[in-house]
Amino acid sequence: MKYLLVPVIVIAMGFVVVSLVRGVIAFLQSTREDLEAGGGNGPSPMQLKQNEMMFNRIKYQALAVIVVVVLLAASR
Repeated sequence: MKYLLVPVIVIAMGFVVVSLVRGVIAFLQSTREDLEAGGGNGPSPMQLKQNEMMFNRIKYQALAVIVVVVLLAASR
């Protein structure tokens, strides 16, 4: 079981890093006007992309934590 769960943890951590980098890139591509234009048109596409990437990061972190808990429980 250990040999199956360790690669799952590594893959989940890779997804976390990719989601984090994509979210930061989307943030950097946002223009000052997007950040200051607060209201009439709703969120910009870059803001939606940032939100999506950060939510993905949280999901993958939760997956990694759950796999670590299972691995620790199985090792006892």
